[in-house]
Amino acid sequence: MAGAAFDLSSPYSSSPAPLSSRRATSLLLLRRPHRPTFRCSLDAAPKQAQGPPAAVAAEEAPATRKECYGVFCTTYDLKADEKTKSWKSLVNVAVSGAAGMISNHLLFKLASGEVFGQNQPIALKLLGSERSIQALEGVAMELEDSLYPLLREVSIGIDPYVVFEDAEWALLIGAKPRGPGMERSALLDINGQIFAEQGKALNAVASRNVKVIVVGNPCNTNALICLKNAPNIPAKNFHALTRLDENRAKCQLALKAGVFYDKVSNMTIWGNHSTTQVPDFLNAKINGRPVKEVIKDTKWLEEEFTKTVQKRGGVLIEKWGRSSAASTAVSIVDAIRSLVTPTPEGDWFSTGVYTTGNPYGIAEDIVFSMPCRSKGDGDYELAKDVAMDDFLWERIKKSEAELLAEKRCVAHLTGEGNAFCDLPGDTMLPGEM
Repeated sequence: MAGAAFDLSSPYSSSPAPLSSRRATSLLLLRRPHRPTFRCSLDAAPKQAQGPPAAVAAEEAPATRKECYGVFCTTYDLKADEKTKSWKSLVNVAVSGAAGMISNHLLFKLASGEVFGQNQPIALKLLGSERSIQALEGVAMELEDSLYPLLREVSIGIDPYVVFEDAEWALLIGAKPRGPGMERSALLDINGQIFAEQGKALNAVASRNVKVIVVGNPCNTNALICLKNAPNIPAKNFHALTRLDENRAKCQLALKAGVFYDKVSNMTIWGNHSTTQVPDFLNAKINGRPVKEVIKDTKWLEEEFTKTVQKRGGVLIEKWGRSSAASTAVSIVDAIRSLVTPTPEGDWFSTGVYTTGNPYGIAEDIVFSMPCRSKGDGDYELAKDVAMDDFLWERIKKSEAELLAEKRCVAHLTGEGNAFCDLPGDTMLPGEM
């Protein structure tokens, strides 16, 4: 915040209440029948007053005033800071599971400008649970203490209908982990209910062109549930995160070829984010050459490479005793960047997207990871210049069958009738247990 001036005429410019007082307020709000949220804001510019006459507004002010934190309670005067003249309009980013380990790495990347750019002010809307509200206050305090000039606003709450209001990006990380002995069908149902509710909330209050990245597992089917419950938002705007799988595949090919991983391109993860996922070495390239021309060990590619990528998360847990929070956060950053930055000529990236209208012959009406390109406008198109052989197609169909079975298992959450679970086997990634 160095060099910035503050407009002390703001009605929120007085010193913030101590944490204990703020905590008392938050607990009071949690008991209200109305959905609670606390907003901490650094406005880019004073807003024009709209709505009821001043006298009426004055009467309503005590009921509508939002809880805020320290410096976020003070208006930030952009006129005093020359560099802000080139800044873009504020972007609203909602994050669920905001008190979790993945978010602990992700939020600070978002606030720093690393994701959307150094000229992009950002508002963070953080969703948690009633149990995590105190942790969310701690997250807001850390963001405050980090002094990010681009961070205009921080809001925390436990109601998606409040937190998702006007969201232009929704990063849905929060989900129930798989407990010991839990059947996969039970996890599909429990987490599916979470994403059905969040889809309804996005449909009701988010931007009509919100981009949604589903991270909470099983992410492909959760993304399908979410989009089915948000009919007013284009289905194309929903993504299931498979970028971490792509990154892992690139690393393994680079190691085998003896090159750095920036030499690996056109890496596709097909299908489900499970152990049926298909890391595609047929279309991948190393230094612009087909992988099979550089790595001639076909047995390694078909067996060891594929299994290593599929089971990488489980091995990491065995080594470290925890799941991959930091690299997952990095892959979320990569996934967003791929949509807001033009794809390099001839390359593509992997993301789980809605299959209706796909050119590959994959079953429609599921969320399936496929190769995509973007012009940098947040949208994408499917890559059409891909090769297919029997080995690749056979494995794609296996992952397709699994996703179709998952879809039948959550039919009650997508508006397609009664659920019927006939899952082909337990192929969930170890990191989800």
